[in-house]
Amino acid sequence: MKLGILIAVIFTMVAAPAAAAPQDTLEGLFAEWRTLQKGELRAGAPDFTAPALARQAAGLRQLRARLDALPAKDWPIARKVDRELIRSEMNGLDFDLRVARPWMRDPAWYVSVWTAQSDTPAHEGPVHPMPVELWTYSFPLDPAAARRLAGDLAHIAPLLAQARDNLTGNTRDLWKASIVTIGEQLAALEALGPKVAGSDALLVLRVAESTRATRDFLDWVRREAPRKTGPSGVGKAEYSWFLKHVQRSPNTWEDEVAILQRELDRAHASLRMEEHRNRALPPLPGAQSAADYDRQARAAVDTYVRFMDERQILTVRDYMKPALLAKIGAYVPPERQNFFHIAMHRAPMTLWTHFYHWWDLANMAADPHPSPIRRGPLLYNVWLSRSEGMATAMEELMLHAGLFDDDPRAREIVWIMQAQRAARGLASLYAQANMIDLDAAMAMQVARTPNGWMSPDLPLLGFEQQMYLRLPGYGPSYITGKAMIERLIAEVAEKRGKNFRVKDFFDELNGYGMIPVPLIRWQMLGATDELARLGITPD
Repeated sequence: MKLGILIAVIFTMVAAPAAAAPQDTLEGLFAEWRTLQKGELRAGAPDFTAPALARQAAGLRQLRARLDALPAKDWPIARKVDRELIRSEMNGLDFDLRVARPWMRDPAWYVSVWTAQSDTPAHEGPVHPMPVELWTYSFPLDPAAARRLAGDLAHIAPLLAQARDNLTGNTRDLWKASIVTIGEQLAALEALGPKVAGSDALLVLRVAESTRATRDFLDWVRREAPRKTGPSGVGKAEYSWFLKHVQRSPNTWEDEVAILQRELDRAHASLRMEEHRNRALPPLPGAQSAADYDRQARAAVDTYVRFMDERQILTVRDYMKPALLAKIGAYVPPERQNFFHIAMHRAPMTLWTHFYHWWDLANMAADPHPSPIRRGPLLYNVWLSRSEGMATAMEELMLHAGLFDDDPRAREIVWIMQAQRAARGLASLYAQANMIDLDAAMAMQVARTPNGWMSPDLPLLGFEQQMYLRLPGYGPSYITGKAMIERLIAEVAEKRGKNFRVKDFFDELNGYGMIPVPLIRWQMLGATDELARLGITPD
């Protein structure tokens, strides 16, 4: 409570508007902002205590004023978009300080160890500023890597000690769900121990310290969680604020409910028509062995990449096929197959369309954007509508383009995937509004995913709904972002008329970077009609 009052006072202090310093530039302010966003250190760990956060809030207010004071009236649209991207990130920190307060409400905020790369520009959901990317290390470690990993792990014990004082929030579902997430960090550290045994002495010590601290923290969260009884969602009004000012979406909470309900209905109806059309065909058998799966998955990559090239969907780059082949996975026995495994083992090309994600990441590495503001991942998952929306849009767009014409049963899987994403997103909207709890959201996702494909017993279900509860907008973004992509295609086609080419559209779209689709629309079309709904005041 004291922290909330202190930050609120700082945000409401009356002061004269700041003028941009003569030397201020957009790129310079961006660099200053990114330094401020990382926050302070305490005992080598990120500092989320009240005084440190109050100083960060004061610094944010000053940087915002300097950003606002930049003379942007005559800037080209691309540069104005860059300024809005910085503002979106600043708004993300503002939201964390005022509303989300993950350091106080969510024990999973203190998870540091990540064992796998995300398929998005950065990790999905909230992550503190010092993640340990364990997946980037190759074992056995050379001496330099061992020293680097020891340094990466050094903050874990002091951070978890600090967490016990910071975590005063009463958020039942966030505490309950965090037990699994913290347990995953413990498992990763316990598995790391034998890998580094007998190597660098400091690394061995850091792994032992981190393991012990994580185990103690997990025990503490388990003891405290049953005492938590309060809601975990941010509520409709703050949810809509986050969409407008951070995600730069023209939608409100109510808009997203309408969009997702419509798409859920449409996907279910389309699925039943596909099934009816295919009723005389045998069901898809699915891969029956590791060799069968590998053959099927690799053949699907070949077919998909060739289709994109021959049908002139987009310019096929030399990194595209290797990027997909690196992520095809391996055979999973039927009893352990989650939702996505089921699709991959029956018609892998349906999921490879969603793996546009990996092309996005490869493109970021191969062709860095000229703007330093767009070159790396934007904070606070500002890239959601472009990343998740594009990947989800490609599933249905490629269905209409003819990718599955020779495999009618695969068309059914496309609609099942669309329905699943609408169902889980709709459930997450009700959870963020505190209309249902996390258990009810998971039950809704299971019930409304067609044909029993969403298991209530496998970890995927809890992972998805926890993530969507931790970050407003994430759950619906697959469907709402897809709708934005479809609208953009329609508007560009109408504007260009007979000169519209699908390949030109996607090639151009990929050149704007991983930024919100409404900001791409502004730059691509020069359209200003929805800027006010994005929280943007035209200069």
